[in-house]
Amino acid sequence: MTTPRRRTPPRPKLAETTILKRTDITEDLWLVWMEKPEGFTFKPGQYCTLGVNGIERAYSISSAPYEEDLELFVELVPPPDGNLTPLLNELNVGDKLSIRPRAKGLFVFKPDFKRHLFVSTVTGVVPYISILRQYLHDNTEGHEIYLLLGASYEDELTYDSEIQKIADERPDLLKFVPTVSRPTEERNASWTGETGRVNNVVEKYIDEWNLSADDTLIYACGHPGMIEDVKDRFIPKSFSVEEERFWKDD
Repeated sequence: MTTPRRRTPPRPKLAETTILKRTDITEDLWLVWMEKPEGFTFKPGQYCTLGVNGIERAYSISSAPYEEDLELFVELVPPPDGNLTPLLNELNVGDKLSIRPRAKGLFVFKPDFKRHLFVSTVTGVVPYISILRQYLHDNTEGHEIYLLLGASYEDELTYDSEIQKIADERPDLLKFVPTVSRPTEERNASWTGETGRVNNVVEKYIDEWNLSADDTLIYACGHPGMIEDVKDRFIPKSFSVEEERFWKDD
């Protein structure tokens, strides 16, 4: 008796989106807003899959689900490591690209924990922006959020003003510390805040904020090296760690 061959479900058809706005942050970082395809839904923290000329990559969404457009924060990864971001970098308002009709990802807010420590490097802050915007929009209560954002240079922090505004207006909800890892370089001449790699200041602020493994979930998003270091430091201390890695050309 022949066993019937199991059919692989077909991949969802590609949709199309149009760039509505673009803001360049540095030579290799930019924000982009795109049309949200009809029927496209996502949870805060999830990612969409974009494509140009048949090359596809996943990008976390910084806009919240309630917002009309899709907002992304993209870092240019040049060839040979980067395949899609050089193509995305050539696009501007009015240009079109493909998008998979379904968002994916498990890096979402876990409300069962009371305290949430968000750790990120540069574009790794993106899912946290989506989570914070939706949390405020929904008037959710009952949690404490702590956000550490690391970058080499001050001008790479990008969402720091928005985050600081939330922290100022809702100190009961959010505490925020940005840090730069190259404080002595001219590009950081005006910086007066925290210094050092973000993974190297996590323990300092866990102690300062009196965070406990009993009720705190650590989220680590961005550079794989940072994520591994955070896991190596805090999983042995019984902290739970959620991770979202941004590989080259992600």
